[in-house]
Amino acid sequence: MAEITAGMVRELREKTDAPMMECKKALTEAGGDLGKAEEILRVKLGNKASKASSRVTAEGVVAVHIAADGKMGAIIELNCETDFVAKNDDFLAFAAALAKLAAEQKPADVAAMSALTVDGTVVEERRKALVGKIGENVSIRRFVCTDAKGKFASYIHGGAKIGVLVDLVGGDETLGKDIAMHIAASKPKALDSSGVAPEAIEAERRVATEKAAEDAAKSGKSIPPEIMSKRVEGSVQKFLKEVTLLGQIFVKNDKQTIEQLLKSANASVARFDLFVVGEGIEKKKDDFAAEVMAQVGQAKQKA
Repeated sequence: MAEITAGMVRELREKTDAPMMECKKALTEAGGDLGKAEEILRVKLGNKASKASSRVTAEGVVAVHIAADGKMGAIIELNCETDFVAKNDDFLAFAAALAKLAAEQKPADVAAMSALTVDGTVVEERRKALVGKIGENVSIRRFVCTDAKGKFASYIHGGAKIGVLVDLVGGDETLGKDIAMHIAASKPKALDSSGVAPEAIEAERRVATEKAAEDAAKSGKSIPPEIMSKRVEGSVQKFLKEVTLLGQIFVKNDKQTIEQLLKSANASVARFDLFVVGEGIEKKKDDFAAEVMAQVGQAKQKA
């Protein structure tokens, strides 16, 4: 049997927000396989086990630059160590300059961007100078630069912690802003189902199948295979609507999907990019050791 370490439990808890003991049980059942343990928690706890997926875990800002004609744009994430520095004027100015540079020069990657010149100084040299001035590490994490098929719209939210760049074909400026704000709020993973990773769909199908089987076992009733199959596929389709932009319910009108909104305006979205500062970067926020001791103390009291 695989050893279940405190680090494994912590990692699963940070991914799912599930209770610590539930994480340990799931890891034990999964033989230490983190992915399988996450699916087990999804079956047992439903959506409660995935609510941490968009949690911000590092500091910095997202910056966007769009050309005056709306045809050229870029979005970039610039990281630092503390939220205090993320509000520093020099740090913000560097992020804005990098977004503009990315839109205009279209570097292939961070290394290529670092070799470019901005305001008369090589980007890497300016980054190092900023590090020396503010006393914190500063890093260019990621960026996207592209040309629009229609026109770009953007939205920055939460002190520049969330940024959206949308290529809207047709429609108007108001529609573009509404779509960008919706994306920031609802965080779709793809434009439509074709953009959702096959492995994510299969994982959802496995969870739905196990959940349906568990519900059937609890009810004590035998469910015909064709009914079970329809139930599973219904769950998968619901998942796809929840994670795709076109399938989501518009945040400003719960009677209308984004697809319906776009159709009513004779418009479409060619692409979108959503950056959440620190997304996917692990950063310990809680006093995990204290939490473990508290759990142990509670167990002793019950005993």
